[in-house]
Amino acid sequence: MPQYYLDIETTGLNPLADKIVTIQYQELDRTTGEAIGDLNILRAWESSEKEIIEQFILGSRVLDPYPFSFVPIGFNLNFEHNFLKTRSEKNELPSIDILSHPFLDLRIIGVIMNKGEFKGSGLDKLTGKERNGSQIPTWYQNKEFDKIIEYIKMETREFIKFNAWIYKRLPNLLTQFREENNINKKEF
Repeated sequence: MPQYYLDIETTGLNPLADKIVTIQYQELDRTTGEAIGDLNILRAWESSEKEIIEQFILGSRVLDPYPFSFVPIGFNLNFEHNFLKTRSEKNELPSIDILSHPFLDLRIIGVIMNKGEFKGSGLDKLTGKERNGSQIPTWYQNKEFDKIIEYIKMETREFIKFNAWIYKRLPNLLTQFREENNINKKEF
């Protein structure tokens, strides 16, 4: 069951009008949450939106019939889902529906860590991520592609640190919960 960090950058927030400019994904270790593969950054400015979606389909096995061939892990995967589904269909490619198979979205953990509040629970608020992606459309329009790549690498680093921290801490919480609630379950 390969798990992959998944993220995209876009020219805006509307998948009907805006385009995907990058798709980035990286294999993660199932037991530690750490990166074990190279970060793949597919760049529309080197080809086109359609071509990077095609490259993603071919390189990731996201459309493999076995549902556990590509398990995306991200932060607010609904955004990636809406764009990948809409933009793949708009480019007359097979529809990419990442939420119809197993996935892990860490956004809910961020909300719970933020005392149930959505406001202030973004990855840039919880981690060392320096900013959100609001400058990506301007950088793309100004052809400041190096800034986009730098942002992606920083965001990926911070996500993986957060993910690995969660993978390390949450199993201990299960043990603590069972002990505090006198629950005896054998692990298989």
